[in-house]
Amino acid sequence: MAPKIVVGVDNSITAAAAADRAATLAAALGAELHVVSAFGKQEVETVEIGHETFVISSADEARQLTESLAARLHLAHPELTVVTSGLEGRAATAITDHAESIGASLIVIGNKRVQGPSRVLGSIATAILHKAHCDVYVAHTHDH
Repeated sequence: MAPKIVVGVDNSITAAAAADRAATLAAALGAELHVVSAFGKQEVETVEIGHETFVISSADEARQLTESLAARLHLAHPELTVVTSGLEGRAATAITDHAESIGASLIVIGNKRVQGPSRVLGSIATAILHKAHCDVYVAHTHDH
């Protein structure tokens, strides 16, 4: 069975850079890549435009984000198996719980720059480091 790598994403440039690094690692290791996005409680919004009605949910947005990113990653690494998921809950807990449930061997996170002398990683990255049941790779995702 192929190893599994999990990367959590949102709409940030930092997350996209972490996903790129995760895809490169997964391709090199022959691993299956799980691109996941967490969302808070399930919210549904109905939008009417002309004669059409659209129902948009936070789960749909998470799914669309992960599928769009997965398609981009697959273009760069056609040999890669990419699985996408929208996860309900707080980001760090949802990502680490998902990683544990699928038996992931690695979680890839970005090092989003947080202002202040004592802050090196963002709060989600720090929480993942504390909660993870597997190795965590911190990708350098910002310029100096």
